[in-house]
Amino acid sequence: MRFHVEALFIHDAAGQLVRVNAPDGAPAPRFFLGSTVDGAVRRFRHDLDHDLRRELEAAFEDDVLPEHVLDAPIDPSRYAAILARSAPVQRTWVGPAFCFPEELPPTIGTVLVTEENVQLLHPLLEAWVPDVQPCHPLFALTVDGHAAAVCGSVRRTSMAHEAGVETAPAYRGRGYASRVVTAWARAVRDMGRAPLYSTSWQNAASRAVARRLALIHFGSDLHIT
Repeated sequence: MRFHVEALFIHDAAGQLVRVNAPDGAPAPRFFLGSTVDGAVRRFRHDLDHDLRRELEAAFEDDVLPEHVLDAPIDPSRYAAILARSAPVQRTWVGPAFCFPEELPPTIGTVLVTEENVQLLHPLLEAWVPDVQPCHPLFALTVDGHAAAVCGSVRRTSMAHEAGVETAPAYRGRGYASRVVTAWARAVRDMGRAPLYSTSWQNAASRAVARRLALIHFGSDLHIT
């Protein structure tokens, strides 16, 4: 969970959240809670008032997490109500976080995207063209010479990479995302980093990819901005 939150967000020297870990990263959430069966990680944005921090910590200590904490979303209502007293809540995110099993299945039809073969992303996934370098390694699954699905490192640290994946609408439902995510995860491991995968509880397609790959559900996230 520490690898996960540190990949998602830039921290300051005191371990406080500053911004999203992206070149043009937006401000980080005011509060992050990552729950696991072994405990929880809490992080606050650097500009959050200390009184609010104490209230959020007290709410966490009083909170009774469900017995199967990983099987259901964390209830954000109590934390959101505390934060709303100082400023309106702009966004709430709840979702599961996964790591990969030791053994990964073989993949076919995937290719590492570089500046030399970036044309593969046209015409279906050309929005990823600027991300070839920032999201390295970026893998594509090709159909008839064009990328139909891609997966790259959308958040990176020296310890872990977080997956970002997209399948062109006409090719969804064929298992392509699973294949390209597997190719990406293997490459990240070869770099000596931990591949991680997270999504929202509302994203049924992304959660289906995690099930298909038998990913290990290690925690559940709550971010409130």
